[in-house]
Amino acid sequence: MARDRKRVRGWKLPVMGAVIAVGAVLAFVAAHATLAGKRDSVVHALEQAAHPLRSTEPGADRADLRALGEMIGDATVVGLGEATHGSHELFTMKQRVFQYLVGEKGFTTFALELSWSAGLQIDQYLQTGVGDARTIAKETLTGSPWDREEFVSLIEWMREYNSQHPGHTVHFMGDDIGAPTLADGFFARVTGYVQSDHPESLPRLTELYTGLRPIDNVFAYLDRPLAQRQRLATAAQQALDLISDLKGSGGEAFDWAEQNARSIAQTAAFLTMDVNDPNLLASSERLRDEVMAENVTWWLRHTGQKVLVSAHDDHVAYVPGDPEIYPKTQGSFLRDTMGADYLSIGSTFDRGSFLSSDNALGGDWKKFTVGAAGPGTNEYTLDQVHYRDYYLDIRNAPAAARAWLHIVRPTREIGTQYPVDPENIALARSFDVLVHLHEVREADKCRP
Repeated sequence: MARDRKRVRGWKLPVMGAVIAVGAVLAFVAAHATLAGKRDSVVHALEQAAHPLRSTEPGADRADLRALGEMIGDATVVGLGEATHGSHELFTMKQRVFQYLVGEKGFTTFALELSWSAGLQIDQYLQTGVGDARTIAKETLTGSPWDREEFVSLIEWMREYNSQHPGHTVHFMGDDIGAPTLADGFFARVTGYVQSDHPESLPRLTELYTGLRPIDNVFAYLDRPLAQRQRLATAAQQALDLISDLKGSGGEAFDWAEQNARSIAQTAAFLTMDVNDPNLLASSERLRDEVMAENVTWWLRHTGQKVLVSAHDDHVAYVPGDPEIYPKTQGSFLRDTMGADYLSIGSTFDRGSFLSSDNALGGDWKKFTVGAAGPGTNEYTLDQVHYRDYYLDIRNAPAAARAWLHIVRPTREIGTQYPVDPENIALARSFDVLVHLHEVREADKCRP
């Protein structure tokens, strides 16, 4: 009997275990089906909002961008981000969008995360035609992420457009601080105005700029003792105050002289910070973003021209992906100042290659490649939409898509250094509009 009970007990346990195991499998299958169903519903909602981007090349027909024009509406400044600083498709897409905005929405200025002084040099070529695009690009873009054939193409197109539209020219603007150089010629834009209109103030201005003019190499300048850099920054601010006190003369020449002096003061203040000190990096980047926003709003106020702002996603966004480095973004500053007149467009990509460097400051640019984004990332789900490349208005997407876009997930945001960990981003909190590309490749090296 005991033997029978043991036998029966031994028979029942495997059966019960099998039942439990089957139940667990069924529960897993059900849970997986539920998750798959939710994912499918999100993809479907994203597809309802998505508009196909037929091409990222500037020469393509722009009919597929009409919906983007409607999303932009009456915005006077559009921030167009890039998920990497070195991908062909992201760069050419920006030229294509800018060409559309010029032709259809009345935009006239392309602003880049480049020094104010370099932007003026490029714009002078665009307005006068003196020189050639390749030489200007070499002089102003060398060492930057945009020292690429794609930006030579942009400058060439802008100059060609101006030659054909002399009464409605386009402009190039650098909205960043004056790195890696502040050439003597840029200082002359300030001192030349004073010499011409207020010669009595020239000796004092010359004294204030002594020791600062010119900055041939920012990295060498940062090797100077901190006390010296602080003294020169104070002098640069005093020079700006001197120019501002001349406001009674007014006029366009005064406005530009004051803004150029402001750029010198901004740069000198930035260079009092040690960007290699992790404790100061956030402060320096916050200052950069504030300066970029101030320069854009100055340009808009003094020229009345609509502006496309080209920068990394972290700079055009409302909420940074890495708040420890970017505590407040250019996009956030612009929204504070402009409200709905500013619109932010972010970008994502699923796979491909790009240019970056091992060292964020002064590293050599080289090619890196990544495979398809993994589950749990924003890109993984975005790439399941049936369009290869597309864009969507996050603000007006179906509820299921908006809810999904409001959740923080790992997202590729690659700047001047790689490898880096993905940033945790809720796309709907950072951008108004999103462009997703299936695959990118590294930007093209400039031809001789």
